[in-house]
Amino acid sequence: MESIRDLKIDVLDDGFVRVVDMMGDDSSVVQAARISYGKGTKKVSEDRGLIRYLMRHRHSTPFEMCEIKLHVRVPMDCWRQWIRHRTANVNEYSTRYSEAIDSARSTSAGEWRSQSTTNRQGSEEYLPKSVGEVLSHDESELHDKIRETYQSRLREGVAREQARKDLSLSTYTEAYWKIDLHNLFHFLSLRMDSHAQSEIREYANVIGNAIVAEWVPICWEAFCDYRLGGIQLSRLEVDLIRKISQGETSLAIEAALEAGWFLSEPNKRSRECLEFESKASMLGFKAPWAKEEQ
Repeated sequence: MESIRDLKIDVLDDGFVRVVDMMGDDSSVVQAARISYGKGTKKVSEDRGLIRYLMRHRHSTPFEMCEIKLHVRVPMDCWRQWIRHRTANVNEYSTRYSEAIDSARSTSAGEWRSQSTTNRQGSEEYLPKSVGEVLSHDESELHDKIRETYQSRLREGVAREQARKDLSLSTYTEAYWKIDLHNLFHFLSLRMDSHAQSEIREYANVIGNAIVAEWVPICWEAFCDYRLGGIQLSRLEVDLIRKISQGETSLAIEAALEAGWFLSEPNKRSRECLEFESKASMLGFKAPWAKEEQ
């Protein structure tokens, strides 16, 4: 644990994650589970096996016995997503009390992404670099103008709480963020996902792979196996897989139709249907309707 205490890891162009303090480790999770379950856990002789059992069956309270406090520096637009996870204790840098941090997240010419055509809140392919160069140039000029406007207001004596109102969402903020391991795993399961915004995913990957993996390696292994690398199936999906594996493809298609997976437009399928097709692909087979489209 001491090897990562005060560890500071750079993220994005001027952000970072720094470990301030930790409480507990893998043994704390085991200890909490054993005192909770009493004599029933005496049969479990291996800590790793118990931790994996807890993770597999979503017994969350033993993981709450571990806590970590991080000092993070993050762009405000990214922080808006971060702070939506309301299960942590937070104290953020105040731009009413102090001047705003003189740093804003800049975007290089090759980092501009197009709007996703299938996900209203997501992005897709990178824009051509020639387009990105223009966008990055405009961004730089905008950041300079915003900062100069802010500083001009302060020089004129405008209150900091009002002078800040036009700061860009790319302005960096800092915060102390303390969270227990159970809720941290929930945060990481969402923010390390490929559908999460790229910027916050970079922070999540650092927290998970460079910090949590060192702090609680057995818990991290179980989390990766059962949450990050696992697949959750609905009742309908289990039924479809059963039908497909038994060669009852027509019944599988009929069940998908009844579930409203096929929309009125040609070859248009619901998001739930597309998610099932993705899961099927991970398991090594195609949905029968996908075959019929070929």
